[in-house]
Formats: sequence, structure tokens, C-alpha cells
Amino acid sequence: MSLPPEKASELKQIIHQQLVKMDVHGRIREVLAETIREELAPEHQQLSTEDLIKALRQRGIIDDVMKELKFVTDVNEKERTSAPKPSTHFVDREPPVLKKSDGSKMVDATTMLSICDPVHMVLIKTDTFGETTLVASYFLEWRSVLAAENGITNVAVELLGVGTESKVSVGVLDIRLEIYPQLSKTLSLEITNTQFALERQKTAEKERLFLVYAKQWWREYLQIRPTHNIRLVKIFAQDENGVNRPVCSYIRPLRAGRLLDTPRQAARFVSVLGYERAPVIGGGGSKQEQWCTLLAFLCRNKGDCEDHANLLCSLLLGFGLEAFVCVGTKAKGVPHTWVMTCGTDGSITFWESLTGHRYIHRPINPDDPPLVEQPKPLYPYRTIGCIFNHQKFFGNCQPSDAVELCVFDLHDESKWKPMSGEAIKSVCSPGTSSSVPPFPPLCASTIDAAVTSNEIELQLRILVSEHRKDLGLSTVWDDHLSYLLSPALAAYELERTTSVSAGNEEFQDAVRRAVPDGHTFKGFPIHFVYRNARRAFATCLRSPFCEEIICCRGDQVRLAVRVRVFTYPESACAVWIMLACKYRSVL
Repeated sequence: MSLPPEKASELKQIIHQQLVKMDVHGRIREVLAETIREELAPEHQQLSTEDLIKALRQRGIIDDVMKELKFVTDVNEKERTSAPKPSTHFVDREPPVLKKSDGSKMVDATTMLSICDPVHMVLIKTDTFGETTLVASYFLEWRSVLAAENGITNVAVELLGVGTESKVSVGVLDIRLEIYPQLSKTLSLEITNTQFALERQKTAEKERLFLVYAKQWWREYLQIRPTHNIRLVKIFAQDENGVNRPVCSYIRPLRAGRLLDTPRQAARFVSVLGYERAPVIGGGGSKQEQWCTLLAFLCRNKGDCEDHANLLCSLLLGFGLEAFVCVGTKAKGVPHTWVMTCGTDGSITFWESLTGHRYIHRPINPDDPPLVEQPKPLYPYRTIGCIFNHQKFFGNCQPSDAVELCVFDLHDESKWKPMSGEAIKSVCSPGTSSSVPPFPPLCASTIDAAVTSNEIELQLRILVSEHRKDLGLSTVWDDHLSYLLSPALAAYELERTTSVSAGNEEFQDAVRRAVPDGHTFKGFPIHFVYRNARRAFATCLRSPFCEEIICCRGDQVRLAVRVRVFTYPESACAVWIMLACKYRSVL
């Protein structure tokens, strides 16, 4: 979590004042002189940073400083002189303020022992082309440090692979855990081990009871109609480590702070995260099941349709909508997941998480006379087996599971069989040790849109010029025409985000003015979610229309290219490229 600049400056000033008050600089000089005099030979009068820190720690100076500085999370409203500005990362409460307070205390070891959330660590491999691969995902039980002498412990953890390699070791990670400031009193190993054993026992019992309930629910569902056994009703799903979790645990309302302003912008953000099916060993067209936890999905910046749908549903819930993940099929019976929102007026909207497209659902009534005009579905979905979010789960028990025939009256149990909300809460609510760890906050993009746009544009100019040179063609760039392409790219992104088209008239007017009479203009826009210019150029050449522009021959040929990178949280981005040319028409 990062602090705003003004908070960081305030924090530095507080620390500086405290150091001056305690005369830490003077004490450091004394330790420095003493250490050089006593511990180093005359011919080696050089002291490393590590030696100095070790000496300061031995003399208790670091501990004195940490005792004087207290972490306070609850700040009295009267103490605030101005409204705090939002931080770059999303926080659901005021960011912790480091300040001196005689009345404040560190949380004791017993209280910390009750915090059962593990530390989630994800290992990512990035190749020379910027492609990421999820290597390992590990949940670290950090509370062993509460029973360690001096609050310091070293642990070696074996990291296992993911998906089909979840039983294969990828390496051992040595971790040093240390608590700052030091605890006034550590716990005994017996106490921590007893706590861990009780938690495992409690978790196992909750999971056992939920499994018993789920089996009973499934039996009742099959008794409604025998054909229900072929419907896609997904109660459990495996995460990247091969652990079966209730699907409801993959959803949690997620607020994006100042990083995303509207539900449609959230849908656009999710759609520009890369799509990649989980790798499968062997043929046959089978689909490897792997529902990633949110941290693993965001770290690798790509995932399957389930990962996209879970994230979009969580964001829409954060925006106050009633959202569900839908499990079903699209064309040719291919399993698929998407998102659905229910309006207060009963309207149903489907959200395709891979594209950001929205579709209004209007059911077809099969009992209507043949002459009654029925709505024609525009969405790609064919069947639907179940829907769920963080609190609810419904199995589709209508006579047909065809989406176009479904009525989404979730209060009608003859159409949608619900699961017990209490049963779901017992294993999926935040804080339960069997649920997925708390969702990480979304981080602001670290990409400089202008710099990245310029870099890709320059690389494309070089690639186009080299390609034309190989064909024996010269290349002359028209910088003015290139600049005029910018409004079109901005309009394309706006339309993808809001479904509203704007600015096309101005763009066309500017192009007409830039292209002389008797000349022809051709332009080709294309969209990517990656920033590899060579890969984008290769894709452009596969389009006949784009290839025609790049290899344009004629009189007074001028080429233009414009790149516009639109950044989103988690360093996701939408990259728009337009290649264009103008030339004199010769009959």
C-alpha cells in the first residue's frame, strides 16, 4: 500500500522530529566511533552498513526508536485538519498514520494469534517477450513467529507447481520472519500449535457439513428432473493448487477506490486482461479446470473465462449491483461463464467478461402463438445451469436450460433451486479459515501511457520501413496525418467503454482537409491488449486490408501511424493502432 506524497512527507517529518528528540544521530556517532575503536583493527578502519546496524541493534538503539514510534489506525476525527486525499492503492478505510501517542499500544501476541489469514505468495516467471507464467502459489502460515524467541524465525517452504503440476516441486524458499516492534511477550509453542489444531479441526468440520449439505441438495435437484444430471451445475471448483473450493468463495464485493469510476469501466478493465485457457496435457479437446485465486490472476495478468467472470462479478457487486456469475455453454456446447446483473425493475443484463459487451435478456415464451414476434437473442450463450455470487447459489430447474427460454425470477423456487444462505456463509464468508484469503486491493497502473505510446509508434515505423524496403519501396511518413488519427483512437476506446460513439464527424472532416483532391485515403484501426510492437506488426500483416496499406504502391504515397495506449489498474492496457496511407489516384 502506497501513501500519497503529502502523507509521505508528513510521515518523514514525524520520524525526523522523533529522531532529533531522542538525539539518535548523536548516539549513532558514539556507537560508530566506539565500534571502529574497539572492534576493527587499525589497518581496517572501514565500517560497512551491516556492521553499523548490528552494533546499533546490540546496544538497543533500534528497539528504543521503535518503542517510541507507535502505529495508530484509529485517528480521532477532531485531530484531522483537512480531508485526506485518496491513496494510489485502494483502501477501504483511512490509511494507517504513524504518529507518537503515549496512550496507544501494539496489538499483543494473543490478539495476533486470532488473525487466521495467511500470507499469499505467488511466483511468476516472465520471459524475454514479456509473457508471464504462473509457477507457484503458496499460503504461508506466518503466526509461527509469535512463538519464536526474540520474535525471529526462519522457515523453509516447498513450493509446488500449479494446475496439472500441483504435486510437482518447483523449489524451496527460505523465509525469515521477524516482528517489528518486538512483542513484549511471546507465546509458547504449545499455545500456537493448539490454536492451529483447533482451527484445522473447526475448518474440517465446517467443510464436512457443507459437503453433506451439498450432496443432499444435489440429490434433491436430480429428483426434480432426471435430465438435470447433464446440466452445468458447478458447486465446487479447483484453484491453481488443485484444492476444491465452493464456487461462492471465489466471489467477494471488491471496491476499486478511485481507479475505476463506473461498472462499465470495470467491465472494460476486466476485458483487457489477457485471456488464456489453463494448459492441458494430452489431446481430445478436454478443458483443464483451474479457477485462479484473485492474486494469482492479477499477478500473471491473464486467465481463463472463469477468472475474468469472477473478477467482474466482484467489481459489479462493489459498485452496488446485484451480480451473479453464470455457468453454462455457448455455441457448439463449449462450457463458458459470464456475468449477469438483476435490475430493481426486473431487467436482466448479461456481461461478457472477455469483451466487455453487454446484452439485455428478453426471454422467449414458447407458448406464444406462431404469429407473435419473438425477440432475437444477440448474446452468444446457449444454456445455463446455475448462477452464484458470494452469498447465493441457484440451480436452474426450469424445463429447458436454454438461455433464451429462461425466466430469471430468482424468488420462484420452481424455476431456481436455492442453496441455504447459512450453509454458504459457513464456508465462504470473509474470515472463515476455509474461504479464499481476503482479496488484494487493485493497484494503480505503473505504465506511462504517453511514453509507451511513443515507443510502440517508433518501433512500428521502423518495422514498416524495413518491410517496405525489402519490397523495394521507399517510405515517407506524414507526421501531420499521423497526429490527426488520434481522435479516432480515443473514440474507439470510449465506445468500447461506454457503448457511445462520439467525435467521428470531426475526425472525418480533419482527414478530408489533410487529403488533397485527387488523392485516396485508407486507414485501418486494430486493437491489442499487449505492448509488443513486433507481435502487433505481425498480426497487422495477416490482415489483407492492413497489408494493403503497409505495402501501398502509387504516386506521392505518404504513410501514417498512430498508437494510443489506454492504461487500467494492475498495469493492464488497451493498445489501439491505426495505420493509414494517402496517395494520388492514377487511372
